[in-house]
Amino acid sequence: MPSWTAAGHPPFQIWMTNTPQGSVVDDVVGMGAEVHEKHSYCSDAMSMFVHIGTHIDTLNHLGFCGMFWNGWTVDEHLGSRGWTTGGAEKFPPIIARGVLLDVAGMHGVECLPDDFVIGPSELQAAAGAGGVELRRGDVVLVRTGRMSRWPGPEYVAGSSPGIDLAGARYLCEETGAMVIGSDTAALEAFPGEPGFLPVHCYMFATAGAPIIEVAYLDELAGEGVSEFAFVAMPMPLRGATGAPFRPIAMRLQG
Repeated sequence: MPSWTAAGHPPFQIWMTNTPQGSVVDDVVGMGAEVHEKHSYCSDAMSMFVHIGTHIDTLNHLGFCGMFWNGWTVDEHLGSRGWTTGGAEKFPPIIARGVLLDVAGMHGVECLPDDFVIGPSELQAAAGAGGVELRRGDVVLVRTGRMSRWPGPEYVAGSSPGIDLAGARYLCEETGAMVIGSDTAALEAFPGEPGFLPVHCYMFATAGAPIIEVAYLDELAGEGVSEFAFVAMPMPLRGATGAPFRPIAMRLQG
């Protein structure tokens, strides 16, 4: 699984902790080789950065000028091993109306150019092309086609298409989106406007809207589904700034 390691984040790793033959040789449980030859024991472990794979960013992922959502600060609310408020364990199951804005499909391309910036007019046009109306409380998913590069390392390397700050403000303030997601590793155009991830800072610290990243949207686009029931349950990692989860889109019956 490709990981954004540019800031020193660890890659995804999985390894075997016990194998059938290794258990015979090691006999770590002290039951003898004969037992392990009969009962083939396999187990494994993994480690990962919580912001790789399909995941949701919590509101304490980024702040602005030292202030996080709802007045949280690092001095009062950040402990030695995680946030005391606003972590992934605070997320309830997300059950909402989902909307796909297929910007790549609207332009007739497999993937938008790396420097493509999606603003309000692009979002409005994609909604029109999909025949959907954006409503308050929606989970809005923006397709750039970037998933066509998964799982190559270039998926998270270099520039990436995405929304700009004006696009984020349009979705959060004018249409009332509850959550915004994308098939990219950053949602916003990267590198985009001045600063480090200004869309993230705005959405978390000002709008109070979580972000979904690395969402697989190609099947929805291929079947022409623009409106659906969205269901997802983030992994409840206490104090975490993000959490892996598996979103499910269920076609609405007319």
